[in-house]
Amino acid sequence: MPARFSLDPTPARPAVARAGSGRRRERRGRTGRGSLLPPMVPAWATRQERFEDLVADSAARLQERWGSRIDAISFDVALVPDEGSLVRAAARDEAPPLGSVLRGGRKQRQRILVFRRPIETVAGSAAAVPWLVHDVVVELVAEAFGLPPEDVDPGYRGSAPDDGH
Repeated sequence: MPARFSLDPTPARPAVARAGSGRRRERRGRTGRGSLLPPMVPAWATRQERFEDLVADSAARLQERWGSRIDAISFDVALVPDEGSLVRAAARDEAPPLGSVLRGGRKQRQRILVFRRPIETVAGSAAAVPWLVHDVVVELVAEAFGLPPEDVDPGYRGSAPDDGH
């Protein structure tokens, strides 16, 4: 019985040159002609990339205010907290953490780790994710600096924005 795939880098059969443009269309012309969105459009980015951009924007806002103190911190995004954090939160009957501060050593920078899935779950809607990401980043930076969040960013809200206009 022949294998369904091959690890051999050579093609199964030699390529045959065809006349025409090289692009084949389905018999009735209903196949796609290419990507619907160009790579420059924000919708091209994945959810993870959009979330990373939100964290980077929040860090940039804080960097304008705090300068070199923020430069000494590395901002990272993880999908979910590690298993140990989840077990500890469940044992205390708490919600999963939205982020964590990892202390650096002599040769390591301090890291702020923001968890995407818990934040998206707590936010409840896509419109609430940006303010929640910023507030979580502010809270984590405040924890790293040993300051209240209101001192780190005067725009810190600490609660959901009003839905009423």
